[in-house]
Parts: sequence; C-alpha cells; structure tokens
Amino acid sequence: MKKFKLLLIGILLTTSFSMFAQQTVNGVVKEKATGEPLPGVSVVVKGTTKGAETDFEGNFSLDKVKTGDVLVFRYLGFKDQQITISSNFNITVILEESSEQLEEIVVVGYGTVKKKDLTGTTDLLTSKDFNKGPIVSAQSLISGKVAGVNVIAGSGAPGDGQTINIRGTGSLSLTSQPLYVIDGIPLDNGGVGGSRNPLNFINPNDIETFVVLKDASSTAIYGSRAANGVILITTKKGKDRDFKFNISSQTTVYSLRDKIDVMSADQFRTLINSIGTPSQIALLGNSNTDWQEEIYTTAIGQDHNFSALGNLYGVPMRASIGYSEHEGILKGDNLARTTASFNLSPKFFNEHLKIDFNVKGMYTENQFADRGAIGGAATFDPTQSVYDANSQYGGYFAWLDAGTGNQNNLAPTNPVALLNLIEDTAEIRRLVANAKFDYKIHGLEDLTATVNLGYDTSNSHGRKYTSSKIPTSDATFNGSLTRFVQKSDNKVFDAYLTYNKTFNEKHNLTVVGGHAYQSFEYDNYNFDSEAKEDGNTYEFIDKSKNVLLSYFGRANYDYDGKYYLTATLRADASSKLNPNDRWGIFPSFAAAWSIHKEDFMEGSFFNELKLRVGYGEIGNINGLGDYQFLTRYNGSTDTANYQFGSAFYQTFRPEPINKDLRWEVGKTFNVGIDYAFLDRRITGSVNAYIKQTSDLIASSIVDPFTNFGNRINANIGDMENRGIEFNINASPIKTEDLDWSLNYNISLNDNTITKLSVDQPQGGISTGVGNNVQVHREGETANSFYVFQQVYDTNGMPLEGVFVDRNGDNKINDDDKYINEDPFGDILMGLNSNLSYKNWDLSIQTRASFGNYMYNDIAANKGVQVNATNNNILSNLHADYYNSGFTIISDKTALSDHFVQDASFFKIDNITVGYTLNKVENTTFRFYGSLQNVLIITDYDGLDPEINLGIDNNFYPRPRSFVLGVNINF
Repeated sequence: MKKFKLLLIGILLTTSFSMFAQQTVNGVVKEKATGEPLPGVSVVVKGTTKGAETDFEGNFSLDKVKTGDVLVFRYLGFKDQQITISSNFNITVILEESSEQLEEIVVVGYGTVKKKDLTGTTDLLTSKDFNKGPIVSAQSLISGKVAGVNVIAGSGAPGDGQTINIRGTGSLSLTSQPLYVIDGIPLDNGGVGGSRNPLNFINPNDIETFVVLKDASSTAIYGSRAANGVILITTKKGKDRDFKFNISSQTTVYSLRDKIDVMSADQFRTLINSIGTPSQIALLGNSNTDWQEEIYTTAIGQDHNFSALGNLYGVPMRASIGYSEHEGILKGDNLARTTASFNLSPKFFNEHLKIDFNVKGMYTENQFADRGAIGGAATFDPTQSVYDANSQYGGYFAWLDAGTGNQNNLAPTNPVALLNLIEDTAEIRRLVANAKFDYKIHGLEDLTATVNLGYDTSNSHGRKYTSSKIPTSDATFNGSLTRFVQKSDNKVFDAYLTYNKTFNEKHNLTVVGGHAYQSFEYDNYNFDSEAKEDGNTYEFIDKSKNVLLSYFGRANYDYDGKYYLTATLRADASSKLNPNDRWGIFPSFAAAWSIHKEDFMEGSFFNELKLRVGYGEIGNINGLGDYQFLTRYNGSTDTANYQFGSAFYQTFRPEPINKDLRWEVGKTFNVGIDYAFLDRRITGSVNAYIKQTSDLIASSIVDPFTNFGNRINANIGDMENRGIEFNINASPIKTEDLDWSLNYNISLNDNTITKLSVDQPQGGISTGVGNNVQVHREGETANSFYVFQQVYDTNGMPLEGVFVDRNGDNKINDDDKYINEDPFGDILMGLNSNLSYKNWDLSIQTRASFGNYMYNDIAANKGVQVNATNNNILSNLHADYYNSGFTIISDKTALSDHFVQDASFFKIDNITVGYTLNKVENTTFRFYGSLQNVLIITDYDGLDPEINLGIDNNFYPRPRSFVLGVNINF
C-alpha cells in the first residue's frame, strides 16, 4: 500500500510538472494554398512581449512556454492564427491567405493608406524586392525595379551620385530629380561640398521600404518640390518582441570592365613614322605603356553591419551600426563611411499616444582621385615610360620646353603624377533626426493630431593639396592648397489633424489637414593659398537661406470598398520668388473603381481589377537660385579692380534680376489599371499619362539697357511628356521546395518641348570654345543632338569636311544643322528573376534601354590626326581614327552626326547565388556570392552606353565587381 501511494504521488508530481513547467516550443509555419514554408511570420505569446519570427524555412523556436499559453501567428496578407499549447511542444501551423490580401499598408504623404485603397500611381518595394550586390548608395536598391523610373549612376566611383528620372525629364534648367522623404523628413538634394551623394548618409541595410509616387494625384500633397515625383524611404523600426540580432559582412573585389579604345604603342609608332616630321619622329620613346592600366587598379571594398531589434522595458526599438570602406578602381580613390541609426516607438495612454523617434548619423572620409587622369591616360604618348630618372618633377616623365626647362605650356600632365602628387580629401558629418507624435484625442478617437519635428544638419571640411613636384610650366610654382568648410541646416515642422471614420459600415472617410514649414540654411567658406601668395583676395564667404511655407489638405472617401475618391490641395510659398508670385496653389483629384467586387464579376478569374483615374497640378522651382527677384551685387576679382591713380579699388556690379519669375507648373492626367488573377499568382498594373508643364524657366535674352545684363532666367517655355507603363509580377512555380518569381516592367516615354521662344544651346563639348552639341528647341525633345549630316564615300568612310547642304543654299553653315536623335531611351525595361530551391537561392537583375543615343566626345576630340603631333607634343589617338580618317580639327567636324551613335543596350546588372544553413539554436546563416555589371550588349563604340544626358567625355568607368558575404540572424 505504501509503495502504491508513493507511485501515485510521483505520477501526480510528474503530471503537475508537465502541466506547469516551462518548455521550448518548436514548430514550422506553412501556407495553406501551397504548403510552402513562410519566412518572417511573427509568433507571440498572447498577452506578453515574448515572441519570435520564422526563419527562411518557416521554422521557429520559442523558449519558456508552458501548457495553456496561447501563441498568436501573424503574417502580412494572411489571417491571424491562435494555437493553445497542450501537451504537444512540436507543432505545425497552417496560415490561410486573407480575403483582404491587399490590406498591406503603404506610406503616403502625411499618413498611410491600405494598398487596396490607393487611387494614385504608387509603387511599393520592400526589402525583399531590393537589388542585391555591392550597394553603397540607396538609389541602387531600386534600379530597374519600377516602370518609368530610370536610375543612372553618375560614374563608377564608390558611392558616387545617381540621377533618378521619373517619367522623363521634367524641366529645362531646374532639377529633374524627385523629392526624397526619409521617415517624414523632405531632404535637400544638394548636399555639402565633398559629398558624393546626398543619400549616402543612410545605410542601405537600414531601409525597410521604398514608395515611389509618380502621378500628380499622389504627389500633390508634397506641393512644389514633388514636380518630378516623390520617393518615400522608410527605415526599419523596433518591434514588440524579444530581441533579434543581425550581423552581415561582405567583401567586394572591383575590376576594370572596359577601357577607352585607343591605339597601342606599336600602332602609334606606325602612325607617327608615316605622318610625322623627322623632329616629331625623334620624340618617340622606347616604351610600351598602357596608360589606362597605369591609372586603374583592382580595388577592394568591405561592408560590415550589426543591428538589434526588439522590445526593451516595453518600448520597441532598433539600433544599428555599419562600416563601409570601398576603394575606387581609379588609383587613390576611396570612400570610408560609418553609419549609425536608432529608433524608438513607444506607446502611451492605452496606445492613444504613439511616438516614433528616429536618428541617423554618418561620418564619411573621402579621398578623391584626380579624374583628369582618365582623359590624360587616353591620350598620353604610349611610347613614353611613366618615370624618368632625370626628371625634376618627382621622377615623373614630362614634356619639357627646350627654352625654359619647365613643362611645355601646352603639354598634358603625366596621368600617374596627377594621381600621386595631388591629394584631395574631405570629411562629411551628417545627422538626421525626427520625432513624430501621433495623439488619438481622448473622447474624439476618430481624430488624431500629429506633430513631426525634423532636423537635418551636415558639415564638411575639405582640402586639396598639389605638390610642388607636379609637372607645370610655372617655374615659381611652390605647390598649392585650397580648402573649404561648408555647413547646411534643414529644419522641418509639420502639424496636421487626421479624421478617420466609418459610417453605416460602408462609408469610409479620411480627412487630413495641416501646416508645414521648412527652412534651408547654407554657410560656405573657401581658402586659396595661391591667391594669398599673389596678394589677391584668398578667402570667400557665402551664406544663404530660403524658406518654404505650406498648408495642405486631403480627403479620401470610399463606398463599400468599391468606389474611391481622393482630393488634395496644397498651397506653397517660397522665399525664392517675389511676394506677388510667391504663393502657388496645387490641387489634385483621383477616383478608383474596384471592378472585381461588382456582382457581375462574381466567379471571374480576376482576384483584382481596379480602374484608376487622376489629375493633378504641381509646381517646381527646385534648383532655382536664391534672391533672383532682388538686386544682388558681385564684387570684382583682384584681376579686374578699377585703377584710380596708383591705387586699385574693388568695384561691385549688379546682377540681372527678374521680378516676374513664377512657378513652373506641371499638369498630369493619369489612367491606370491594377490587376491580379490565378489566385494572385500574377499581379501588375498598366498606366498611361500625359504631363504638360507650363512656364518652364530657361535663360532668356533681354535688352541690356533694360536690365543689368543681357540674359535672365524667365518663364518662357512649355513641355509635354506622354507615356505608357506596364508592370507584371508572376509566380510560375510555387511548391514546398521550389519557388520562382518574376518581375517585368516596361515603359515608353515621349518628351516634346511644345513652346520655346528661342533655342537654348546645351551640351558643351571638349572641341572648340563654347561648342554645344545639343539644343532645347520647340517641337523637339529636350537635349536633342543638333549636328551636321555627314557625307560618306562608297566604302562607308566619312568624307572629311563634307556635309549635306540641307537647305540647298550651296553653302554649309549653322542653317544646315539638324535634329538627330536625343539621349533619352524611348523604351525602358527591367526583368528580375528570383529562384529558390530548398536552401539555395538565385536572383538575376537585368535592364534594357532602346532609342537612347550618345555623343562620343572622346572620339570626336581625340580621334583626329592632327592631335597626334600638335604643338610638337605626341598624343595618342582614339581608335575611331581608323573609322573616320579625320586629319584636322574644326567646329563642323566636331559636330558631325558621325559621332552621334545608337547607345541602346541590354545589361545584366547582377547575379547573386546564396545558401542558407538550417536553423541551429535560433541562428540562421546565409552565405552568398554576387557578380555585378555582368554583361553589356550594345552597338555603342564608347566606354559605356549609359551616361546621363548622353555626352561621353572623361567618364569614370563602372567596374565589374564580385562579392562574397554572410548574413547571420540570431
């Protein structure tokens, strides 16, 4: 009996322990429709902050869970699932796709909206959509991903600036760049001196989403600076769960992909021996130097990032730190960047008050290699060696003047000397912070008051030192030093109310109204040691400030989730314009119809079919100088002072003014369709638009007796962009082990200047002083090439100096020039593929552009025979000499359409292969390799077919790069 009692007690104790002791729950979360594991599912113990997240294979592990606890599973686009823990601590959870699949929340101007409720043309990209590879600048994350959005890197230098055009070029003289808004702070795109890219302050690993607002109905809420579209960047935030950590590290090897096509040393010797005089032939050296090989190198880059995300003392938070260092392939080029970010998202008063606090800091050290070496390496005599032991210039070869012994005044400087004897460095510090307060008013819970305070401050210190040993014709040159200090402050204050109410379960109304204020202050100081040595003014100080004051309102209404209306109004006042034209009023309207929800569509194969129509007006003065409506005075330089007796006095001259400058105004009409079918395995959109811009600001000729000059900025033109965009996302294969997704987008854009009173020459080239190869002209595309029509012989060789007399007046002059294509692609395409099989993943990003043309300035200027022996200096020639045979330099020859070439291209931008190890003790490892700038297919003969505005001259080549990296989550 006693033994039986002991046994019974033991059983009861064991049962009690199994019921109440804390254990570890392991499990996997899968999608009901396909049985595929779901990564990133949130798993939380109900009523607590204890939680986890599923890994790449859908697995999760949660410690200290006891019988009776309820686990809540949440995943965007799926119904929440609750599981009560009984005796089974190893579970499989099946999530079912929600009927409200489009409940995805999209950040828009001054608020958020459900994706299904959008009426404007808006594209959302999350971190899973971003481009892979060595991403230094944030813009590169979305290149080729969005229809109608063209991203062009300024060069191959690490972290260099990038141009983004949304739906074509939007202005003649002002900026065509979109407005960037990061966590609610509209940025100033200018940046301080020494900054390669205004977005370099943000670590790409910290970015959660990009939202691209393209049509005026979606951008109008941002008013005047949204004329060229808006890109909203949201960074990663803290989450209400146990802390998770991430470490990522990657190493990149950069190599030169291609070189300018010039003569080899042997080819050059053959040329000089055939055309040169005996004295010129005697100048040939005995070396075989590839100067481009001398200035370029294999470069190394590294990126290391750490982040922590979770809940601390009931407050969701995230912190990160990152370090990047990337060498450029041009010797001496380097970027080193340290970034840090911190986010707090606490809630108070039963979630009536929500605070979102963000701070991002950056410290960057730049070393800039002298880019003059790029052009110099293309033309420097390949028969000369880099070094000369007898040289007075630090041992570098130089072309010497026989009379002075110094470098010949007209000679190019040794490219390697330019890289080694010039030091150009800068440090940039930037802090961007904002605090956003959302208060759901007690007693009026449908009304939320929001205040957003932001501060964006930058300062830079830079200097450029040129050694006294650099080859120069100035015998008294003792070296030089220039330096600068620049500071920029951007202050933001937004205050607005949001009313959100549903009436009778079918009428949904959201109204936003408020005020915005933003100020921009700049302070610039420059010093020049040579000017000081010469007794001239050597310090320069410049300060400026401009302010934007705004009021805005927006109303969204939808009936029963089928019919949507949106109306927006913004009033902007800018201190850049005169008081009478300072205010601009910019309205927009949009409507949408969810056709697939109608009764007559019941049973159709469409999961979504929504028609959108919108119209809006947006102003633009982005890039306009300050105070142009006021009389401004410029002091004369030391070399232009007025002599009175034996003394010299500085004079001040007034600058031209225009008191009538007013806003450029763009009016956009957009029609779009969003679609989804086959259980949302195929989704996408189609958009057609017309954007008409009036009162374009451009340089205008005026009577000098009526102003303080003969040219002023004035509103003198109109422009039109028409286009069609198509986007499709497909999941051809979706099984438990294999997942394949595709994204394809294509856009067509046609740009026409519809009104312009006088031609605007554009596109300066290196041949001739003041020569321009492009023009803004009424009836044509902006920046069209304006050239002479070359005549060719029966063998296809151009006849030098022979052009078509297009007007038949028996003489060749400017009247015979004609419009010959433009630098903008008529058709842009992007094709992106992502494939995963078990633990392996493969992604490929490609792009194409058709109809873009390039002017090969290198060939035009360096492919002419006379340059080889000009001024008794030997200079290498571009290999186009073999195609043209041109012997002399002339303005007409430089403007021959022979040098305007089709630059259409297809590029494989990136191929990435990765492998993810199974979860081991809550840790996931992903190893990957990536190849960037893989392949270019083009008929263009120059270095790269993708150069902004289509003039190829002294371009820093984009390297091919290979990356090895690891990403660890724990």
